[in-house]
Amino acid sequence: MNLQPIYVLASIFVGVAAVLAIADYLLTSQEQMMITVNDEEYIPVAGSGNLLNILSDNEIHIPAACGGKAACGHCKVEVKEGGGEMLPTEEAFISPEEEERGVRLACQVKVSEDMKIEVAQELLDVQEYTAEVEVLKDVTPTVKHVRLKMIEPTEIEFKAGQYAQLLIPGFEVFRAYSIASPPSMARDENALQFTIKLVPGGLCTSWIHFALEEGDTVKFTGPYGHFYLDEESDREIILIGGGAGMAPMRGILERLDELGMPRPTRYYFGARNSDELYYEDRFAELEEKYDNFEYIPALSDPTPDDKENWDGPFGFVTDVLDEREGSLENAESYLCGPPVMLDAAERILVDHGMPAEKVMFDKF
Repeated sequence: MNLQPIYVLASIFVGVAAVLAIADYLLTSQEQMMITVNDEEYIPVAGSGNLLNILSDNEIHIPAACGGKAACGHCKVEVKEGGGEMLPTEEAFISPEEEERGVRLACQVKVSEDMKIEVAQELLDVQEYTAEVEVLKDVTPTVKHVRLKMIEPTEIEFKAGQYAQLLIPGFEVFRAYSIASPPSMARDENALQFTIKLVPGGLCTSWIHFALEEGDTVKFTGPYGHFYLDEESDREIILIGGGAGMAPMRGILERLDELGMPRPTRYYFGARNSDELYYEDRFAELEEKYDNFEYIPALSDPTPDDKENWDGPFGFVTDVLDEREGSLENAESYLCGPPVMLDAAERILVDHGMPAEKVMFDKF
């Protein structure tokens, strides 16, 4: 049997493979790029990818709650050089003023050249954490109380009302959840609490409600958000929450309790019926402890039993707010809940005289 043709063919294949390998090496070398962050940090990049992932790989954790699908608008950075033109997928999230400054969604920016970007300083302090699920229990049929014990690092600093992003294992995407505990719990007990409502079809909430178990290890990044208690203010406080929007309010209220409830505080909470109310005993305890604290839950879709036995207000929580409050020019407000509720509450608060800049919330 004449094997010479086979040897020749094999040699050709080896030669072609070698040429391709050399070409790939040379191409990769030529594609070496540099991302300059805040004129201080330099990130070498070989090959291409989106800016969000490249920053994350280099421990710069920009908030992103949609898995890089341009659906949340959280991953904003200022692009000073490079990055190409803004994409149509970004336009709904970028205001004309932001566009003039070069603001882009990091998940939509393809890195194919040297770039210069600016990232908010507080985001450079964000870290990735590992924690153990210490407590996981139902507080309503659709809401879980989650307590995490920090493993590495063991300490985290944040302000009451801020949020973290939990990493969903197997999918490598993050979802944002408000921290439902005061900073002192992290400092003294190395622990954080969350209050997480099941969203039908929701990737992360389904994992938490149906797959997560006590003793499991989870990862998260944080802290994030400009929504937090202003401890230097002397204004009255109006808290407004709905559904899982109770989470940051608990953190804020626990912090106010530590401070001795220094300002008049009213907490409006909206639920469909009494089955969706939780932590009622704690709020009753605070009402008993402080004359200047009032908890006002409102039911928008009461059950027959609620209609007979409920002694609180009925209706949307924003309508109850509108009916009960007078002038709010010397007050400030913290909101968390569905977007429709946030929009209505903001409008009502401003109509009652509250300065627009004193209405604080994070939409995620």
